[in-house]
Order: sequence, then C-alpha cells, then structure tokens
Amino acid sequence: MEKTFESIRRLVEGHNQGHLLAFWEQLDSVGRQGLLGQIAGLDFSQVDDWASNYVKNSSSAILPGDFGPAPCYSLEPPDGDMARKYTEARRLGEELISAGKVACFVVAGGQGTRLGFDGPKGDFPISPVKNKTLFRIFAETIAAVSKRYQAHCPWYVMTSPLNHAETQEVFRSNNYYGLDEGDVFIFQQGTLPNFSFDGKILLADKDAISCSPDGHGGSLKALYKGGAVADMKKRGVEFISYWQVDNSLVNIFDPLFVGLHAIDEAEMSSKALIKAEPREKIGNFCLVDGKVTVIEYSDLPEEFAEKRNPDGSLVFELGSIAIHIINRSFVERLNSEGFSLPLHRAVKKIPHIDAEGRLFEPAEPNGIKLESFVFDALPLASKSIILETKRSEEFAPAKNRTGVDSAESAREMMIARAAAWLESAGVAVPRKQDGSTDCLIEIAPSFALGRDDVKAKAGRVPKIKRGDELYLA
Repeated sequence: MEKTFESIRRLVEGHNQGHLLAFWEQLDSVGRQGLLGQIAGLDFSQVDDWASNYVKNSSSAILPGDFGPAPCYSLEPPDGDMARKYTEARRLGEELISAGKVACFVVAGGQGTRLGFDGPKGDFPISPVKNKTLFRIFAETIAAVSKRYQAHCPWYVMTSPLNHAETQEVFRSNNYYGLDEGDVFIFQQGTLPNFSFDGKILLADKDAISCSPDGHGGSLKALYKGGAVADMKKRGVEFISYWQVDNSLVNIFDPLFVGLHAIDEAEMSSKALIKAEPREKIGNFCLVDGKVTVIEYSDLPEEFAEKRNPDGSLVFELGSIAIHIINRSFVERLNSEGFSLPLHRAVKKIPHIDAEGRLFEPAEPNGIKLESFVFDALPLASKSIILETKRSEEFAPAKNRTGVDSAESAREMMIARAAAWLESAGVAVPRKQDGSTDCLIEIAPSFALGRDDVKAKAGRVPKIKRGDELYLA
C-alpha cells in the first residue's frame, strides 16, 4: 500500500488536491484502502477542467450565435395528411408496445426532503383518495398497459447512492407492486465530487470524498454501465420511455409518441408543453444548427423569452418537461464513443470535514455541486422530434410541499384530470362556484389509461354527490 500511497500522493498534490490525504495518519487500513480507491477512481484531468470551468467560473452558459424556435408536432393534426400520419403512428406505436419493443425508465434518485418526507421520492404517497405512492401509480400503469397489449413491459428504475438500498427495500416490501420481479431492473447512477468555491474537492469524512449524484444526464451512462442496456438488448427492447419520478400524471406508454418517433427515425425525442408565461422555470426547446437543443430558462435572455409572434404567441413557447423516447441503440452508440455531457453548477450548502477534521454544517451555501442534464444529449441525436402535450393531462411535478409544483398542486391536478375525463364521457361532476371540483376523484390505471377508456366505462360510474370520495378501479 505504501507504494500505492506515494503514487496517489504525488497525483493529488500535482493537481492541487493534496488535502484529500490530510488525515491519512489517523485512518486504519480499511479507511486508507477505501480512500485510495475513491481517489484512484477520479480522472484528475477532468477534475482540473471541472474546477476551472465550472467551479471557479460562475458565468452563465454561452448562448449560440444563431438559434430559433424548434419545430413541433401539434396536439391535434392540422390537416388531413397529418391526421393520416397520426393514425399510422398510433397503430405503429401500439404494435411496438405489443411486441415488447418499448421499455419504461424512471429516474428516481431523489429523496423526498423538499416534500417533507423522509425516504425515496418515489415512495411518497400522493394520490387523492387511496394515497398511493408515485411508484405504485407507475407500477399499476405498467400492469394495465401490459394487460392491454398482452406484452411484457420491463421497468428500469435508476436510483442514487442516497436512496438505492431504501428503494430496493421499498420494492421488495411491496412485492414489486404486483409486477414480476424479473421485469423490474433497479440500478444506481454515478456520482461527481463536491467542491469548495476555490476548486478543492470536499471531504465527507476523513476517509471519504464528498460526492453527489451526477444528475439525470448521468442516466445515459448508468443505463449502460449498470447493465440495463444489456438486459434490454436480450429482451429485444428498442425504445426507452423516459420520465422523472416526481410526475404523477405521466403517460408512460403513449402509442402516438412512440409511433411518431419511430416513423421519423429519430434517436431521442421529447414531449413539450406551451409555457404558462415567458419566464416559466422550464427549459426552452430551440433549434441550433438544425439540432433540437434545450436552453435553460435562466440562460435565455429576457428579450428572447418575451419575444412574440404576430398572433401574440411566444416565439419560444415550447417548454421541456423531461419526457423522452430514447433509442437503446443511441445509448449504446454514445457510450461506445466515450461521450460526455456538459456539466451544470449548483451553489449548495454542503456538509464536510474542515481542516481540523471536524464536521462543518454550513448555514449558507458554501460549495458547488455538479450535474449533467439528459436533455443535453438531444443535439447528439441524428434526429429528434417534439410532440406537444397538454399540461393538465401529463405534467404535475411534485417538487415542494406546498405552492407551485408541489404535492398539493399535483393532487389537485390528478383530481382535475379525473373530473375532465368523466365529464367528457357525459358524467356530471359537482363543482364549486370557482369551477373547482366539489369532491375527491381518483381513477386507477386499471380502470382507465385515458379519457377514451372512461367513455367506454361511463355506465359503471355511480352518481357523484358534493363531498364524495370516488375511487374507480
């Protein structure tokens, strides 16, 4: 170990990170071995680049010289030719799902801290009547789709070191929510070191580097390194339906989206919604050098964000909501080429060991966490399409306890969508004077995956009275 220690010592000192070995003499053999392994796992040429370009450099992203709004498939086909294409796409999408060519993939590495919940975010109870967790809602959707299409629909779940063991236990203790254990593949994303503002890697303990999950962009490497891609290949999966764990309204298997993606021979595609206002905190779909690209809301200058067309609509109206179709072969190609996505810096409060070896719990932001974003892979795709969707149908992120994008607002949207589906089927729903529902409604995926299913089952719905709690399964 001494020889290894000397080579590691020269390495870290040569890259201005010698403090990582400051407590070497205080460590036992296990601690020393573990720390050396962590240091050896770092690419210090990358560390230098990260420290210089992302940690010490706080400037925002450089905008491309010339960019414009990205094209998009609209909610409804605008003419007969497009209507025929949508019909063909739905048919093809259904065929691909039935043939087991489509898998689903949820990014679930987060904890429920901001929701006031101690545990993996996917285990957060959210449904309005039965209080089902996010994981259970997704699992019941997968089961309903599998039954409808008589298909095996494997589910890939990416965790992080923060919640991997807990997530595995959640699935085990819930008997995989009735799914076949062999069809649920749980794996971890990678991590990146945390830095102080001066570019030094922080220590979480005397024998441990402080690290954080590498962002949802890390999913494209984790799918490959964690064995998920190999499992997909063995099963014959060609398309991956991607979403993030906090969205309870996601349409996991959308035949139209899958079919349009396949017909247009795209490698990575996205769903978008019309932004609620110019500065809404979601990414903006743009076209840069003919490639679909997302520019973060914080990086889009106000004059572009506010720019409008002659009809009053926003020029940059399409917002990114982290719903994608990704080709398995695209993930394989990127990893075989040794790709890397750009990193994004986040100023955070990061507990760490100080120079005296004491745990420091900061009251204010004291360091930088780095992460990559999955949408930064879009320009790497040979082709990428965008399909517009409706916020009320497919996007209800639960990020906070109350307020905007909260568990509270997500429940309200789940009730509102259920009510809209029932009313479109001719079922009367009691409403308050302000138009909101005057009852609680929850529609299980086993009852309906969409409003057309509700129309076919409207006769089974009892009369709804004010204050009722209605659960349809």
